[in-house]
Amino acid sequence: MNRFAALVFVSAISLTGFLPNDAIAGSDAELIESAKEYFSPLPDAPEYKQDNPGNAAKIELGKMLYFDTRLSSSNVFSCNSCHNLALGGVDNSSFSIGHKWRKGGRNAPTVFNASLHIAQFWDGRAADVEEQAGGPVLNPVEMNASEDLVLKRLRSIPQYVDMFNKAYPGEKPSLTYKNMAKAIGAFERTLLTPSRFDDFLKGNQNALTSAEKEGLALFIDTSCVICHNGVTVGGQAYQKFGVFKKPDFLTDKGRFDVTKDEDDMYVFKVPSLRNIELTYPYFNNGAVWDLNEAVKIMASVQLGVELGDQDAGKIVTFLKSLTGEKPVITLPSLPPATVSTARPDTN
Repeated sequence: MNRFAALVFVSAISLTGFLPNDAIAGSDAELIESAKEYFSPLPDAPEYKQDNPGNAAKIELGKMLYFDTRLSSSNVFSCNSCHNLALGGVDNSSFSIGHKWRKGGRNAPTVFNASLHIAQFWDGRAADVEEQAGGPVLNPVEMNASEDLVLKRLRSIPQYVDMFNKAYPGEKPSLTYKNMAKAIGAFERTLLTPSRFDDFLKGNQNALTSAEKEGLALFIDTSCVICHNGVTVGGQAYQKFGVFKKPDFLTDKGRFDVTKDEDDMYVFKVPSLRNIELTYPYFNNGAVWDLNEAVKIMASVQLGVELGDQDAGKIVTFLKSLTGEKPVITLPSLPPATVSTARPDTN
């Protein structure tokens, strides 16, 4: 058993079946206090990195770049293609479609609240949203561009040149590939989705329905909180997928492909459960489309608990309270490029 499996196993033994039910089945005030041991509400404002402070000019630039398909070699794909802000920050496909209509190897995670995770991508290979933003642009299966192509196109657009100068005052040059990714990251940090669950954590006992409170209590009692905790109800740790038994559909080796450490075999960043009812299909390969089924699978393979339909349904009722209010985003009007640089690359 690797160190991740051991951690979950020990935690499960200490919690599953041994947590006194009356510890979470008392008053609403007691349930709030119990929940606060595992969760915290979303911040009221975006949190920026010290080396990438947010400002209005940078955030507006990042929004435009997020929607601009010219960051892809074919002029077809943008960040929003796979992380659709009109949906749940995903594309609701098992595997996203990329350059020459090829499919990626993992399900696209939601961009909403992603800046609050410990790392980015299922395998955690990017430290933050700024680093993540530059990856898909260069990926041959996703957007298939190069740094030179992206910079050539952006530098041919006077409005973008001006916007980079305003977003990064005093930097020479301001229009760089790294600054492009940093602008997109700054915009993504604004994509927070507060929900009624946050109000509940802040003390509003009426923010959740009685059924949602019952589901929350069961979520805690079943020990789902071992992995799904913190401000994003997940996204705060790495864990082995299949502690008690390996899921039949799991072939992806997870972080092992990054670290080459045997202990990281089948280990993934724990996904956030915020907006989970909107981010189907589920798991790293989008193998499951029904949330009730996903809950039962997780309880079985991670905790060794076989949930019936009724208990799984109660947990799902709670999970739907994590669906938050998406930020209002006006579709940007993108500036025109010169014809020579705008021409798509069909290679």
